[in-house]
Amino acid sequence: MTEARGSAAPPARHTPGTPCWVSLMVHGMAATQEFYGSLFGWEFVPGPQQLGPYVRALLGGQEVAGIGQLPPDRHLPVAWTPYLASDDIELTAETVRLCGGTVGVGPLDAGDAGRLVIGSDPAGAVFGVWQAAAHLGTSVAGVPGTPAWHELLTFETVSVAKFYETVFGYEEEPVVSADFDYVTLHAGGRPVAGLHGVGHTLPRDRGPHWMTYFEVADATDSTRLLTDLGGHVLRPPQDSPHGRVATVADPEGARFALIENPR
Repeated sequence: MTEARGSAAPPARHTPGTPCWVSLMVHGMAATQEFYGSLFGWEFVPGPQQLGPYVRALLGGQEVAGIGQLPPDRHLPVAWTPYLASDDIELTAETVRLCGGTVGVGPLDAGDAGRLVIGSDPAGAVFGVWQAAAHLGTSVAGVPGTPAWHELLTFETVSVAKFYETVFGYEEEPVVSADFDYVTLHAGGRPVAGLHGVGHTLPRDRGPHWMTYFEVADATDSTRLLTDLGGHVLRPPQDSPHGRVATVADPEGARFALIENPR
């Protein structure tokens, strides 16, 4: 990952292409809310119900993320999905298709909150698109319990970077290295997401996928708490240039990362 610490007050409307929301679809809503509420201190309020039961997570009264109910007959991977901001979701959806991606849901109205699309890139990684109306997206950043970074784990970055740049207008900053395939995507002049090509080390049961990093005050304490709550530590906390990072999964198997930023 790369440096991406935001301010405590993100812009009122997110620059197109910026990750503006993150959402999780699960089988057990009550148990999932209990898990993340205990882990991150989130509270929950009802959200739009167009895709079934859905709640918004709040931290200190400010919106952070969403959790929805998967239909009982849908056996989809349980995963955190980032939503990328768009000012014209119809155009974005059409560009996704023209560039070799797939639109699985939408464009769809979510009440007066806005409009959404759920799609996948040509390598199969699922992402969302959000055109804000009343709901602008995540409204707090830079404190424990909030999304800190979004990173795509994929086979290689060259072709997939062209897809995201064409669809969302990103500028890219590749890492020049013979053995490290990484591209940082910039929107509005700042880094907003990363693409990490990891070849055949991708988990076979996952394939290419987006990973959300959530900020925590202490990665070691948070992984210990996560385990006590029924989660799983996939990679214990390790030092990196951007802080201590752990890769974990919730009780339903949704993978995410915890990052303790250096102070």
